[in-house]
Amino acid sequence: MQRRPLLALAALPLLASAAGSAVRTRVTTPGGAFVIEVNPSVAPRTVANYLAYVDAHQLDRAWVYRLVSLANQPQSAHKIEVVQWGLNLKDDAPPLRPAIAHETTQQTGLRHRDGTVSMARGAPGTATAEFFICIGDQPELDFGGRRNPDGQGFAAFGQVVQGMDVVRALHAEAGPGQWLKQPLAIGPVTRV
Repeated sequence: MQRRPLLALAALPLLASAAGSAVRTRVTTPGGAFVIEVNPSVAPRTVANYLAYVDAHQLDRAWVYRLVSLANQPQSAHKIEVVQWGLNLKDDAPPLRPAIAHETTQQTGLRHRDGTVSMARGAPGTATAEFFICIGDQPELDFGGRRNPDGQGFAAFGQVVQGMDVVRALHAEAGPGQWLKQPLAIGPVTRV
């Protein structure tokens, strides 16, 4: 039996969508489901990363763990509103897949608008399995935006196309702190 290199396996979702057609995934939550549409031809590295996690069923036990609202970020000069979800990897836990190169909104032409799905990250090139969904337009998260001091923004790669009411209901649970004391289990996350 011949073994494929890990890199080749990670590229399978991208190759399967070589024509650049949109791919939809369904994220199930206790309050209902929402559907994310991604297009490999627009943000190829970021979409391939997301679909690799989906196809390996590694997001089937994901969490909504951070709700950022206008009220719970008093120290920030550049406020945002997002629902953050994914694997919420701890600093001492290795990622399940390697971090991906940062695809800026300047490169992809995407913008952080209402329902945009994007990669959470520390420094550019550190994103793995944590995502966020914009509540309303969030231009400070785009390339050149001021939310992140490096000015590189975040890697937008998809759009919620169904179930934005479910995402808004999650966001409505935001409290005085951004990090949920009891993260909300979600999953499965599957292709539609």
